[in-house]
Amino acid sequence: MAIKLRKITMTESEKLHDMQVEAFRELLEKYEDFETSPGAETLERVKRRFRFDTVEHYWILAAAKRVGCIRIQQKERNICRLSQMFILPEFQGQGYAQQAIALAEGLYPHAEKWELDTIKQEEKLCHLYEKMGYRQTGETHHIKPGMDLVDYVKP
Repeated sequence: MAIKLRKITMTESEKLHDMQVEAFRELLEKYEDFETSPGAETLERVKRRFRFDTVEHYWILAAAKRVGCIRIQQKERNICRLSQMFILPEFQGQGYAQQAIALAEGLYPHAEKWELDTIKQEEKLCHLYEKMGYRQTGETHHIKPGMDLVDYVKP
């Protein structure tokens, strides 16, 4: 099923927060990373991001139903960052993430470079980004024993 992206407004931040907590629950429980996990973020922190004019949030919609979210940060005129993406557990494995990345990249045609990071130990996530043309930069960030973030770039 084809998906669409729709910009999220500040008035929808509570729904976004609820979905984010649900989507990241499994990873939060697995890694117990209460400092950096989106699953542990407060509603106030989610709302605060809407104040930055370089950050856009989009609902990932399948048949007009919210199945996830993708957040894009424009770092410089020609550099964008896929700073967060999630698909609710019941909708994972249906190709929505791949479609969302492709659509999001299309919204920023001026971007010559894309960046992101993800949990190095999550092979499924690494595979997704590599399948979409992202390559590891060699930079990793140790979060805690058994959990590291790895940086990716797509030229």
